[in-house]
Amino acid sequence: MIYPIILSGGGGTRLWPLSRTSFPKQLLSPLGGPTLLQQTALRVKESQFFEPLVICHEDLRFLVQEQLKDCDIIPSQIILEPCSRNTAAAIALGCFLQKNKENCLLFMPADHVIEKKDLFLERVILAQKAAQQESKIILFGIPPRSPSSAYGYVTVEKSGNDVSQEILTISKFLEKPSVQRAENLIERGDCFWNSGIFLSRADVMLAEIKKFEPLIYEICEIAAQNAKKDLDFLRIDALSFEKCPNVSIDYAVMEKTDKCVMIEADMGWSDVGSWKSVWDLSPKDDTGNAFVGDVLSQGTSNCYVRSDDLLVSLVGIDNIAVIASSDSVLVADLNATEEIKEIAIQLKDHKRSEADYHRRVYRPWGYYQSVDQGDRFQVKRLMIKPKCRTSVQTHQYRSEHWVVVRGTARVLKGENAIDVHENESIYLPQGIMHRVENLGETELHIIEVQSGSYLGEDDIVRFEDDYGRHSHPLKEEEKR
Repeated sequence: MIYPIILSGGGGTRLWPLSRTSFPKQLLSPLGGPTLLQQTALRVKESQFFEPLVICHEDLRFLVQEQLKDCDIIPSQIILEPCSRNTAAAIALGCFLQKNKENCLLFMPADHVIEKKDLFLERVILAQKAAQQESKIILFGIPPRSPSSAYGYVTVEKSGNDVSQEILTISKFLEKPSVQRAENLIERGDCFWNSGIFLSRADVMLAEIKKFEPLIYEICEIAAQNAKKDLDFLRIDALSFEKCPNVSIDYAVMEKTDKCVMIEADMGWSDVGSWKSVWDLSPKDDTGNAFVGDVLSQGTSNCYVRSDDLLVSLVGIDNIAVIASSDSVLVADLNATEEIKEIAIQLKDHKRSEADYHRRVYRPWGYYQSVDQGDRFQVKRLMIKPKCRTSVQTHQYRSEHWVVVRGTARVLKGENAIDVHENESIYLPQGIMHRVENLGETELHIIEVQSGSYLGEDDIVRFEDDYGRHSHPLKEEEKR
């Protein structure tokens, strides 16, 4: 049997404004239906696979856990990285955490689409034979559909090995060539897109990492050995892992090793890395348009338009992507959507919250959504899931007024527990210890009005928390 390792650490900045640091691409459903993470996990919910091991950033742990639960996936482990250190480190961790190092591991990014699942599974079984019998690392290569500069390429020798004529020797890895260079490669007929999906025995992968990147090997070995259990998660040791080089597995190992071979996999693969690729995969009308949400058009063709809230109207437009979220609107030439990551960089440089957060921010107990804000006030909508509750907490710089609009809230105010029903309200003065709990079977909705000198989310001192979250009081200079 095969152990799937789902790599869920990507940020997905190329699908901004839908993807944000706090809600990256793998947690989205750009084509409808299950999210990309859920699709990846469901793809290996078959008899030949063990339960998947998922590696993600610690800040995403509850979202990842909830999405897997929603599609009836019980992971063998959810591994929490304290910081992102790219795919070489994540793959090393996945290998070190295997008890039997001769196990075959299938390493899969969490944010890809594979339309032909049966062919994918067939290729996996064939790759497993090469991994077991010849101790190879097998890359899944995709026949190129166009001269794209968005993907890495590999060139191969057109002759198989002893296991199968379909296992090909790799000549060279090429990192995202120009369109002209890609056209030349495709004309030669010996190149494939690099899918980033690998199958290997754990001991073989670790040996190659140790050979070419001994520092990554040593640090990840220590980080895995010192990992600590935290609720349903396994936390990687932060002190050691933060020192790990930030290197992709391609650069660290695959471009150097003679162990990596390729299997052709024409399985309807896409990394969904741009709005152009989302448009490519989406159903379209007679004029080539793909619309999601409240959209009207006249004389418009070959466009991708998505709106979460706003009405978007287009007149006389061609080959454009328009993405309207609750707080941002992106308009781009459909063929230039690969460059959107540069906008995300600018947002980070200018410390814009739109780089990291949506107006709706998810928490393990539900979510909060910003409705309005101004000088010394902020209005939020809170949703607390059934049988869930927030932490026992205080705020140093703000007071809160809660109005229950749906359900019944059990509110801890100081030492008193008070039931607040629909159309009732409660005032929580600055500094008072409080918590809200939903004892019901349906969602609890609250409108929260905050007022005070500082309204940041870091003004929380937690005293008790069901989810193991911690906080520290803000210093005076930190609130400015």
